[in-house]
Amino acid sequence: MKLQQIRYLLGVVDNNFNITTAAENLYTSQPGISKQIRLLEDELGVQLFVRRGKRIESLTQAGERAVVHGRRIMQEVENIRNLARELKGESRGSLRLGTTHTQARHVLPPVIQGFRKLHPEVIFDIHQGTSEQIAGMLSSGDVDFVMVTSSRERFPDLVQLPVYQWDRVLLVPRDHPLARYPKAPELEQLARHPLVTYVFSDRPESSLMQAFNAQNLRPNIAFTARDADVIKTYVRMGLGVGVLASMAVEEGSDDDLVALDARHLLPRLTTWVGFRRDSLLRQFQLDFLSRLAPHLTPERVEAAREAENQAEVDALFAEVRIPLHDNPPRPQLAGC
Repeated sequence: MKLQQIRYLLGVVDNNFNITTAAENLYTSQPGISKQIRLLEDELGVQLFVRRGKRIESLTQAGERAVVHGRRIMQEVENIRNLARELKGESRGSLRLGTTHTQARHVLPPVIQGFRKLHPEVIFDIHQGTSEQIAGMLSSGDVDFVMVTSSRERFPDLVQLPVYQWDRVLLVPRDHPLARYPKAPELEQLARHPLVTYVFSDRPESSLMQAFNAQNLRPNIAFTARDADVIKTYVRMGLGVGVLASMAVEEGSDDDLVALDARHLLPRLTTWVGFRRDSLLRQFQLDFLSRLAPHLTPERVEAAREAENQAEVDALFAEVRIPLHDNPPRPQLAGC
């Protein structure tokens, strides 16, 4: 068995079983990939792919298990390379982060600016998407870290570290009926208005839906988007009441809208950063985490990586004060 064969196996899977595309992305030939996969199957004595003629359709049960082990092997190979780089004192590398628009647009810029000054030779790649898309990026090895606020159950194989907490606001045009109030209305009144909010907020497990369900109410979600700027655009068009992160409301550019404090309506959320438990973090990666959140010290991060499960990780931060990333909505009464 060769590492190249495992690499080709994962390449075919990550390119939707299209050998031609996999060959292009791996800088090799289609016949070369097909031959190496056949040799791997012959050596293992099992079929890894379900085939229809010359076309690969999916993984067999054995193939699914082989892919899991293959990803672990390639991660350990990368760990050995990282160890060698650290021992040689190399400062070059890349940091690939999968995150949402809100984090990339409103939270990360000053963090990355400071990081780049400290590590100018490190390439920083931000991959934006929904939580489901980010999970796919992680599965295919396109990112080293994820930074999201979504359900942690979607990322069971990660060490998940709390970064900061945040609240939501309601956003309306200045001529909207709700703009007269200094804070958001009760949920019963809000349920009478169409809402514009983040994608997946209409799912039963979302905190927004749970808040309404707890009062036997059903929100009228008219539009969802993954981009806070898109949400604000449709709020301006009068499509509905915006429900979004408070840090996404910017003084100056959003002064035509009224932000209503919704802390009494919706639960406070926690954004977390995660990485694979079997990853060997380099010094510049540890520096990024500590710049992202001061309580993510190298000692705490290493202790979290060595923890047996996420429950032990959570216990490490039980007494840590997680900061609140807030852009407090000031009452903006209509006509003021």
